[in-house]
Amino acid sequence: MTSALDGVRVVDLSTTLMGPYCTMLLAQWGAEVVKVEPPGGDPARYIGDVRGTGMGPFFLNANRGKRSIVLDLKTAAGAEALSGLIAWADVVVHTLRPDAARELGLDADSVVRRNPRCVAVAFRGFGRGGPAADEPAYDDIIQARSGLADLQGADSDPAYVRSALADKVVGLHGTAALLAALRQRDLTGRGVALEIPMFETMTAFNLVEQQGAQVFDPPLGPPGYGRTASAHRRPYATKDGAVSVLIYTDRHWRVFFDLIGEPGLAEDPRYRTIRERTQHIDELYRLVAETFPERTSQEWIDLLKPHKIPIGPVNRLTDLPEDPQLVATGFFTAVDHPTEGPLRLPRTTGPTGSRSERDWAPLLGADTETVLAEVRNDG
Repeated sequence: MTSALDGVRVVDLSTTLMGPYCTMLLAQWGAEVVKVEPPGGDPARYIGDVRGTGMGPFFLNANRGKRSIVLDLKTAAGAEALSGLIAWADVVVHTLRPDAARELGLDADSVVRRNPRCVAVAFRGFGRGGPAADEPAYDDIIQARSGLADLQGADSDPAYVRSALADKVVGLHGTAALLAALRQRDLTGRGVALEIPMFETMTAFNLVEQQGAQVFDPPLGPPGYGRTASAHRRPYATKDGAVSVLIYTDRHWRVFFDLIGEPGLAEDPRYRTIRERTQHIDELYRLVAETFPERTSQEWIDLLKPHKIPIGPVNRLTDLPEDPQLVATGFFTAVDHPTEGPLRLPRTTGPTGSRSERDWAPLLGADTETVLAEVRNDG
């Protein structure tokens, strides 16, 4: 079977999550991804590394399908090997700050000069030209500065989303931009330099629905999206637990009002259309919150599902392997890692390929000799 990215060579010098998540997706879609690690390895290897093998769960998930080589880029031999890899690659990805990238010859000008057909991708904290351009950034910093922590905290203290959301969102954005750049390279024959700044990317992501009336110039009102800002938007307590439900369209609300014995609310001027409902969403969500404890979770599911009103369980993370939808669709893939034994890894979305024979994260430096020999022979 031919994979979507067969023949695409990626040199991955990124660490932790944002860049590795991007290149993991490329590997899952068939690209040949060579992960270049320093002698101590990617720090993510040691997150949750309960066995002390440098193969923690964080690393196992974010580096599937790659090969690992170890280079000390501060030595002449390491720099020479890196130069060969750049000439060999279609794509070079790194997460270095600008000064470190220049020092190692990984700035866009140096990469494209060495390989004029290369797509050079630099994930950065902040875009060039601003006062923060050279500052380091991690997920927490970007969640806070992009406004996400303020959104999450609502009217209380700012709060982080309990997921490395900025890293993963920016990694996904970088993947899309990289694939578009590859297409451009194939059309023009010329390499492309990409900068993927975390702060600017995550801010744009947040503002899609949260810019509100400030999208107009001058602003016609405050920022924000009333539905997601409601204090009553949450999983709803039932008689025996909780469910998630989203009553959204005109039809949804008419049916819901009928089912709870309040059909007249459908003609209430506050609730007739989505425009009015959005302005009075707190009242509606309070009504839902007060109504749901009258029935069990299953009773609500049985009542609303036949009417195509979205409703479902509130899973704990430990529930996910047994979720009937995930079981039926084969979401978790059984992988026999050569050193870590049986693993259960989540499926990635995208075009299927022929990477399953190596669908695991590599040991540190396991492929150094093999890869460098391939690069020398190819050159």
